[in-house]
Amino acid sequence: MKKDFKEILQFYMVFFKIGLLTIGGGYAMLPMIEKEIVEKHGWSTDEEVMDSYALAQSIPGVIAVNTATLLGIKWKGFWGAVAASLGVISPSIIIITIIAVFFTKFREVSEVANAFRGIRIAVLALLILSIYKMIQKIVHDLWGIFLATLSFISVLIVGISPVWVIIGATILSIAIYYRKEKNNDNS
Repeated sequence: MKKDFKEILQFYMVFFKIGLLTIGGGYAMLPMIEKEIVEKHGWSTDEEVMDSYALAQSIPGVIAVNTATLLGIKWKGFWGAVAASLGVISPSIIIITIIAVFFTKFREVSEVANAFRGIRIAVLALLILSIYKMIQKIVHDLWGIFLATLSFISVLIVGISPVWVIIGATILSIAIYYRKEKNNDNS
């Protein structure tokens, strides 16, 4: 029991660090999750992280918390989920409380404004890195490239709701999968 508590506390601390250092939400946290959870501690595989991340995006709630919860469940069940979820949200709660108390006094200070500009640039870099890694892991063939490009154009240029794009991409992917399976069965 003592060993389990230490492991769960360590899991909490890792997700606390992830929550503290990944300003910008779920997309920005993906590289840190891979580094900490997969590479450094070996608590999960790249595939499990990507599966949890994909599922976290499709269920209601904050991506960062959903991903942490799913990875926690896989690793240590209920207590792993509690530790990961609390770990990833604790820094936000602490920081928001501090900001709420002091922000009105310091928002006009040029150093504070410049710090926020720098943070935005760092978040953008993390988002670009996350998108690049997701594309590398998810898009494996011409169909994937076509679907990603069509989805991008549909949402950003045509203005179609991402919900409809996700539903359409799911239906098309299932249809193509079954068509490939049917062709493989006939060969």
